[in-house]
Amino acid sequence: MASEGGRKQFWKRSGSKVPGSIQHVYGAQHPPFDPLLHGTLMKPGSKPPTTPVKLKKVSTFQEFESNTSDAWDLGDDDDELFAMAAENLNTDVVMETANKVIQNHSKLQEQHKLQEEQLQEDQSVQSADLPSVTYGDKRLVKSVSESHTSSSADGVSEYSSMQRSQSLPHAPTAPVEREMADHNTSPTSALTEREASRLDKFKQLLAGPNTNLDELRKLSWSGIPKQVRPITWKLLSGYLPANVDRREGTLQRKRKEYFAFIEQYYDSRNDESHQDTYRQIHIDIPRMNTEALRLQPKVTEIFERILFIWAIRHPASGYVQGINDLVTPFFVIFVCEYIAEEEVENFDVSSLPEEVLQNIEADSYWCMSKLLDGIQDNYTFAQPGIQKKVKMLEELVSRIDEQVHRHLDRHEVKYLQFAFRWMNNLLMREVPLRCTIRLWDTYQSEPEGFSHFHLYVCAAFLVRWRKEILEERDFQELLIFLQNLPTMHWGNEDISVLLAEAYRLKFAFADAPNHYKK
Repeated sequence: MASEGGRKQFWKRSGSKVPGSIQHVYGAQHPPFDPLLHGTLMKPGSKPPTTPVKLKKVSTFQEFESNTSDAWDLGDDDDELFAMAAENLNTDVVMETANKVIQNHSKLQEQHKLQEEQLQEDQSVQSADLPSVTYGDKRLVKSVSESHTSSSADGVSEYSSMQRSQSLPHAPTAPVEREMADHNTSPTSALTEREASRLDKFKQLLAGPNTNLDELRKLSWSGIPKQVRPITWKLLSGYLPANVDRREGTLQRKRKEYFAFIEQYYDSRNDESHQDTYRQIHIDIPRMNTEALRLQPKVTEIFERILFIWAIRHPASGYVQGINDLVTPFFVIFVCEYIAEEEVENFDVSSLPEEVLQNIEADSYWCMSKLLDGIQDNYTFAQPGIQKKVKMLEELVSRIDEQVHRHLDRHEVKYLQFAFRWMNNLLMREVPLRCTIRLWDTYQSEPEGFSHFHLYVCAAFLVRWRKEILEERDFQELLIFLQNLPTMHWGNEDISVLLAEAYRLKFAFADAPNHYKK
């Protein structure tokens, strides 16, 4: 009991917390900084109110956020708040930041007001000049003058309807051109500007004679713009050299080498020694998760060649179920070099020129090979790499969330029953492909991202569902839930939160081997 009490005291120093105050995180050298949690600080020497007031305890951060959502705009303030993470915040800094937030909020309010006034002016001009106006949603609204000359019942109804529509700032009462203009001047344009600025940083870094890979990894950790993702993945995976002048020659040499392998090995796929491998590949490809890539005969043919050549050239492991999924992100990203990302799902890959398809195939093979070089023990006999990682995941979860760990143990749910697939497929079967691609941006930016950092992502992923896990009281229901997690609607924000938690866990436990039981 004494040790139990000491552990609780270690993680929780005081029972009373001041909302908005900075709470120390033990074990994390540089924990991720959350500007929303640290946005308001109370002055240390502030006096309590003289009037006795019954204080209401803030139960959740979501309630606090909903009560203050009108005063915060996650716009241009983000970069400044993150820059303050390393400083010791004092009252002056807090007041200065608060004033900036209030000023930005006031400017947005003024912009909305001006847009609303301009919209009303345009509507009044249209209603005065035109006998009637037809809008995008096919409604016919009569002008003010016409409404007065109609019957009394219809006139009152039409006039009151127009007044209501003019009083609503978001009502669909403007032509399409005006609606598009309003959309472009909305606060989302700030996000577009940040994305453009971020894209410029990538382009400047990639345009140099020798790309600084360390800087590229730092920039890529929080996501790579889709316009430069193909070249960035090739660089981060080690497929392309950092020197710009050597890249074209390297691409030509590696592509030629791959197709030399095909000429040498692919005809042997029906040999007795290789036919079992080829048959398994042929069976597994239709089972792939293809929500963003429609399996076509040409795609199946390309995947079969990639997987068969890799298996022949890596006899220590050969082909193992799960490797087939790892080709998909590379293939989709390299296809997107030539078409819009939104068209991938229904795009006919065979319509691309043969030379382009050969380049995509060779690049996908080499990048997948680089990935598998770091996790090949996951696919050797008995898959010892996966066995070890699942055991480490179990020990890690027992330290970070003992309640979840005991709940799974009480209902006899073994980690291998659900986490084996997490390690074998790198969570590709658990999240949509768009999330996998975002996840791999960070994995390729991390040292040993696919082999080491993935462990902490899996731990954060499991604890993310603690509420739902603790509500399940049956072995079968628990296992069904863990094998079918509701991530269909996940996006980049969900992955970013997951990665931030994994980053925190890594700093807390990565350099503390005693946290893993032998």
